[in-house]
Amino acid sequence: MTRFTPYNTFICVIVALGSYGYGFGFGVFVSSVGQPGFFMDLGLDQTSDYTARVMGATFSLFAFGAALGGITQGWTADWIGRKKTLAFAGITSTVGAALVAGSVNVAMLVTTRILHGFGLGMILCLVPLYTTEIAPPKTRGIFSGMTVIGYGMGYLMVAWISVATYYATNQTLQWRLPLALAAVGPLGMLVGLPFIPESPRYLCWIDRYEEAHQILQRLHRDPDDPGNSLAEAEFIQIKQQVQFDRQEKAGYVQMFKKPSWRKRSILVMFLLFASQSTGVTGISNYLVPILTNLGFEGGFPLIIYAIYSTVGTFFVFVVTFTVDRVGRRRMFLCCYPLLAVVLLIEGLLQRQYLGTSNRAGNIACVVMMNIYIMVFQLADSPTIIWASEVLPTTIRAKGIGLAIFSMMSGFITFSAPGGLAFKNLQWGMFLIFAGLCVISAIIIYIWASSPSRHKFLLASCTAIPETKGLPVEEIGDLFGDPVVVHLTQDEHGIVAEKADVPSVEHTEVVMEASKA
Repeated sequence: MTRFTPYNTFICVIVALGSYGYGFGFGVFVSSVGQPGFFMDLGLDQTSDYTARVMGATFSLFAFGAALGGITQGWTADWIGRKKTLAFAGITSTVGAALVAGSVNVAMLVTTRILHGFGLGMILCLVPLYTTEIAPPKTRGIFSGMTVIGYGMGYLMVAWISVATYYATNQTLQWRLPLALAAVGPLGMLVGLPFIPESPRYLCWIDRYEEAHQILQRLHRDPDDPGNSLAEAEFIQIKQQVQFDRQEKAGYVQMFKKPSWRKRSILVMFLLFASQSTGVTGISNYLVPILTNLGFEGGFPLIIYAIYSTVGTFFVFVVTFTVDRVGRRRMFLCCYPLLAVVLLIEGLLQRQYLGTSNRAGNIACVVMMNIYIMVFQLADSPTIIWASEVLPTTIRAKGIGLAIFSMMSGFITFSAPGGLAFKNLQWGMFLIFAGLCVISAIIIYIWASSPSRHKFLLASCTAIPETKGLPVEEIGDLFGDPVVVHLTQDEHGIVAEKADVPSVEHTEVVMEASKA
C-alpha cells in the first residue's frame, strides 16, 4: 500500500494552502463585521437595515464571484491544465484580497469581493480536483480531505487573528489587517506550484504518457514494492480508461444528456446545495451578531466564534482521517436528521433565552451551536471528496465546477436575505433550517426510490453508492459506465474482468483481453 512520503506530503501542503486561502478569505469578512473599526471607517450603523443589506450583498456577491470562478475553471482546467489554472486562480485571489483590504468605501468593498470570490471559487474546485487525480485509491480520502482541512485551518486562523486585532488600539488595523492576510494562502500556493507535478490523469488526456508515467512512479512509490507495480498498473488503467472516455464529447450539455453522467451531475449538485440548506452559511456569517443578541459583549462574540471555528476544524480532521475506513456514504447520509434535531433544539433555546439575562440559558445556546458544527462537519466534509471522485477525468473539472456553482447558489439563497432575516426572525431562522434538513433527509433516503418515476432526482439511498477504496477509473462501474481495465484486489496488477479478481505478485502486471 502506498504510504505518505515527504514528497506526497509536500504536494498536499502546497495545494492545501490554496484551500486555506479560501477558508481565510471566506471567514475574514465574518469576523470583520465584529470589529468596531469596520463600521466606523465605512460609516455604517450596526443596527440599521441598510447595514444589514450591505452585509447580505457583500456575502452574496462574494459567492456570486465564487460560482463564476467554479464554472470558469471547468473550461480552463481542461484547456491549459490543472497547474496553470491553479496559478491563474492564485493570482486573481491575491489581487482580489489586496483590493478588498484597501477598500475606501462600501461600493469598492462590495465589488472587489466579487474578484476575490472568483479566484477563491476556482481554487475551491481545483484543489479537490487535483488531489483526487494524484491520490492512490486506498488513501484518496486523506488526499482529497486536504481540501477541507485547508479551509478549516483558514477559518480557524482568521477567527483567532481577529480576536487579537480586536484589542488593537488602531481601529483601522482591526479589520484591514485580517483582510490583507487573506492573500497569504494563495501567495504561498503560487510559490510552491513550480515544485509540484501536473496531474498524471490530465497528462494522459493530452497524450503526454511518458511524463504521466514518471509522475505516477514518484507519487505512488512503495518501499515494500521494488518493482513499483502499483504505479505501473495504475498507469495502464488510467491511460486506457481516459482513451476510452474521451471518445465521448465532454461539454456541460453532454453531461446532462448521457444518463450515467446526468445522474452523477445531479447528485453532486444536490449534495452541495443541501449542505448549504443546513444553515451553516447563515449561521456562520451572522454568528457574531447572533451572539451579541444573546448578551455577549465586547470581544466575547469573536472569542466564541473562534472556539466555534476550532471545534469545526477539529472535526474536519476527524473526518479526513476516518473517511477511508468508515466510508463517505454513511457519514453524510446519517447526519441530516441529526442536524435537524440540533437546529430545532437551538431554535427553542433561543426562543426561551434570547434577549434575557439568563447566563446559563445563553451559554446553553452557545454549546448547542458547537454541537451543530460538529455534526455539520461529519455530514459535509465527505461531500466534496465524493463529488470530486465520482466523475470521469474528461468531465471532472466541469462536474466539480457545477457542484461548487450549486453550493454557491445555496450560499446566496441563504445569505442574501440572511442579515434581515436573522434581525427580524431571530430564533425562527433555526427552525427554518431544521425544516430544510428534514426535507434534505427525505430526498436522500426516500425520494427517487423508484428511479423510473423520479429519474431526474436520483438522490435515494441506493443512488449514492460507496466509493471508498475504489480506483477513480472504476467508480464509473457503479453508475453503469464501461470500465476498460480493473485493478486486482491488491492493486498491483490489472485485469479486464471485475468479478473475483485474484491477487498477483507485486512485481507482475497482468492484463487480460479487454472488453472495451
